[in-house]
Amino acid sequence: MKLFTTILKRNIFFSKNNLFLIILSIFLSGEILLAQQNESTFAWPEGKQIAISLSFDDARASQVDAGTALLDQYGVKGTFYVVPNSVKQRLEGWKKAVASGHEIGNHSFNHPCTGNFPWSRQKAIENYTLKQMRNELILANKDIKELLGVEAEVFAYPCGQTYIGRGENTESYVPVVSKLFLSGRGWLDEGPNAPQFCDLAQLTGMEMDGKDFDQILPFIENARKSGAWLVLAGHEMGTSGNQTTRLSMLKKLIEYSQDPKNGIWIAPVGTIAKYIKSQNE
Repeated sequence: MKLFTTILKRNIFFSKNNLFLIILSIFLSGEILLAQQNESTFAWPEGKQIAISLSFDDARASQVDAGTALLDQYGVKGTFYVVPNSVKQRLEGWKKAVASGHEIGNHSFNHPCTGNFPWSRQKAIENYTLKQMRNELILANKDIKELLGVEAEVFAYPCGQTYIGRGENTESYVPVVSKLFLSGRGWLDEGPNAPQFCDLAQLTGMEMDGKDFDQILPFIENARKSGAWLVLAGHEMGTSGNQTTRLSMLKKLIEYSQDPKNGIWIAPVGTIAKYIKSQNE
């Protein structure tokens, strides 16, 4: 409006069309500026600039044999999406993880993925119905409660795949996950989550397996630009090997995240999801 008043004071002559375009341009500029301000005003706790969650799938033995000890050393709590039968293989280790404050999430009962993976052919999601999937997730929750004494509030889609059926009968099971859980996390995604916009039932999960810290740092810097939530996802926790999140990388990542000058809130998926939900209500 100030600009418009200045233009009028200068007695510059404009046709009606030009005047309309100027007013429209000023209005749209203001709208864009307001949108940009809203994008950058999400308030993370204690003035933090971004949030990071460390999440791990499948309840693999290395997670409680080696991984949780490193996290505990730094007082960092991770999110572990478990399959009940795998929990049974290291039950005491998982009970200790729960006692240490790590979050336990649901990763289904049978870990169904596309039948294009030969190992998943007998539990192919192409052959599932929504009812079968819902029952499986409820069964996994029941077993997690019986084994570990906790309610699983968060979920990770096996293989990051969110559909069941095939062809014209393909259906998303995101709505099922949305009704049963606080959040659902994907896999092999390309970017972090915008806290003002993200669908908690379809959180992006970016792979940290097989990477050194200098490969993770660009993810963090990208998230910092927009004040986003970076959910990192891994499997094994060790020194090397297939689908392994390197403990050496985690050590550097945690130390970087805990340095106050970097402005990072590092917390489990459920903790951050609840915070985002409360801020956006």
